[in-house]
Amino acid sequence: MQRRQRGLNVGLLLLLSQIFHVGINNIPPVTLVTLAVNIWFFLSPLKPLYSSCLSVEKCYQEKDWQRLLLSPFHHADDWHLYFNMVSMLWKGIHLERRLGSRWFACVITTFSVLTGLVYLLLEFALAECMGEPGYKRSCAVGFSGVLFALKVLNNHYHPGGFINVLGFSVPNKFACWAELVAIYFLCPGTSFAGHLAGILVGLLYTHGPLKKVMETCAGIFSSNHGYPRQQYYFNNSGNSRNSPPSYGFRLSPEEMRRTRLHRFDRQ
Repeated sequence: MQRRQRGLNVGLLLLLSQIFHVGINNIPPVTLVTLAVNIWFFLSPLKPLYSSCLSVEKCYQEKDWQRLLLSPFHHADDWHLYFNMVSMLWKGIHLERRLGSRWFACVITTFSVLTGLVYLLLEFALAECMGEPGYKRSCAVGFSGVLFALKVLNNHYHPGGFINVLGFSVPNKFACWAELVAIYFLCPGTSFAGHLAGILVGLLYTHGPLKKVMETCAGIFSSNHGYPRQQYYFNNSGNSRNSPPSYGFRLSPEEMRRTRLHRFDRQ
């Protein structure tokens, strides 16, 4: 894992410009807090990257379980932060509006921890099945596993349609798998297991028992079959959320993130 470089953080400046372009008043509260927490930890990390990244060796063997909480909210560099948070901005606006802020906060919290746990299980299984202990030392950091899980949710709630992946038109329901493979070949330094963990967590929510378990644990939601959708109001200077905000780039945020993102930095 490379140490974060000092100097002008162009990625951070671009991220802030995107946030202000969309309009702070137009960003739902949980999404805004998630962005703020990631930016804060980038500027003032609780621990160095090598002490916050997630690996089987550090978490399971050395019992440093606090990394489960630290790793999603720390990023390798400003561009890593930028592409992850632009994606979070886009997904959060749509999903928080649909689910409501309280439930979306539960989703973000659960996905952040569970994606890390599934990542550890995958890396442990790879190490044992392939007889390669290096997988247990592979250390990951970043929010992209959670983003893959949120993408599964977004595609579940908006079925149909197609997405362009490396020039190929892919149905939305297969988009996560196509991106998983594409990123693996285009960005060898990213974590295949980290991204796969996010997809699996998303599927556990949309097609598995995770949602019911969360409803039961939340208590307040267990008696309701639907969640109240909170309405957000915008001032005249903000963008309407009925259409995608213009980010001022030729490529969409998702396309840019796929081509440049260091979502899970590998050691």
